[in-house]
Amino acid sequence: MEPAASLPDDEAERLEAGRLLFARECTFMRGVADLDGLPPGDLPEVAFAGRSNVGKSSLVNALTGRNTLARTSNTPGRTQELNFFNLADRLCLVDLPGYGFAQAPLPTVARWQRLIDAYLRGRANLRRVCILVDGRHGLKPPDRALIDSLGQAAVVFQVVLTKADLVKPSELAARMAAITAEIGRKPAAFPDILVTSARKAEGVDRLRAVLAGLALPLA
Repeated sequence: MEPAASLPDDEAERLEAGRLLFARECTFMRGVADLDGLPPGDLPEVAFAGRSNVGKSSLVNALTGRNTLARTSNTPGRTQELNFFNLADRLCLVDLPGYGFAQAPLPTVARWQRLIDAYLRGRANLRRVCILVDGRHGLKPPDRALIDSLGQAAVVFQVVLTKADLVKPSELAARMAAITAEIGRKPAAFPDILVTSARKAEGVDRLRAVLAGLALPLA
């Protein structure tokens, strides 16, 4: 299972940097229900966005090697706040509420969406948005709406396929090719698509390497 493009020639060094960063302590900072509750923007941030039940919390747990750091559930819409995690005082991971279908009242879902939109458009220290896409299904209209919104706000995004262990290799390759062609026309798109399985920890090392490149350097 390979990403759309390989990491640069210093891949081993980058993978090791990612391993070392994510071996450090990662702690829950706060859950934010409105913009007034945002933490100080003194760390670079990477946000994880995606449709409800796409596996955002599971991937955060896999990245950090902590099974219960981010709360997971089979119930869509379980994450109801912007959850901030401090990784070794070098990077902040942000687990966003899922968009699309959620088992929550419509006014609540609408409030989540307004909060997500305001955060994504107005956070100066937001370095990248990882858009998690279920590898079984590919891009859906809510994903495309977020991509367009990020493009308008000039926020860099990167597509990360999840649950790839549940997809046949031929289907996965076709899906990646289709997504690559579609986002290639988007100026805010980071071109490499990452392929992951939180359950089998596949592709997690490559995502760690990418995120380590966005973190504050070691003092």
